[in-house]
Amino acid sequence: MAGTAHLLLIDDDTELGALMRDFFRDQEIDVTSAQNGFEGLEMALRGGFDLILLDVMMPGLDGFEVLNRLRLERDTPVLMLTARTESESRIRGLNEGADDYLPKPFEPMELLARVRAILRRTQTGPRDPQSVVEASGVRLDPATRQVTMNGREVELTTIEFDILEVLMRVAGRVVSRDEIAQRFYNRPATPYDRSIDVHISHLRRKLDAPTELIRTLRGLGYQFASVDLEPEKS
Repeated sequence: MAGTAHLLLIDDDTELGALMRDFFRDQEIDVTSAQNGFEGLEMALRGGFDLILLDVMMPGLDGFEVLNRLRLERDTPVLMLTARTESESRIRGLNEGADDYLPKPFEPMELLARVRAILRRTQTGPRDPQSVVEASGVRLDPATRQVTMNGREVELTTIEFDILEVLMRVAGRVVSRDEIAQRFYNRPATPYDRSIDVHISHLRRKLDAPTELIRTLRGLGYQFASVDLEPEKS
């Protein structure tokens, strides 16, 4: 990761904001704070941030509404900060377009690891414009980060696009949850971590393919099964 990354923290906890600015400064990561959802949304929509850290529980405009409005205009990666006991909040955040979540209270080094994992995934250099991949009516272009299904453009979040690219480039091979988790989150998958499952579910729904292109093989992982790999019907 080259240069200084710019993060936006949207959280009404001013003390936490000050601590995070000091902590991340030593990591060559710049943190700008917004103390409420309205201010944070306005700043996020102006752009210029590599990642947004978004608290769920805020007065006025909560984190879910901020995320919902943000996703109408921008695909900036979002890491949701949720209460440790609110499992439903984590799933809701993922369903509304968050890349990942981290329960509060958290250890600073765990937050740093999550942040770095997202930045590594999203701050990549120029890609080969010839590296388009096509299968089963799906066309994925890494240079423009566009996906079409039978000519219809499919709107994906950054994490959905990246997971789909991995699966399509090894179509027919099973990719384990651990492999996906290590690649994109820099951590092993756990039975209680639903983030990957939710992103896969979103991909299936958005592609709206006539056949199940993305298969789940219980206990093994996921497989992009192109029509060429489908068994012939007698």
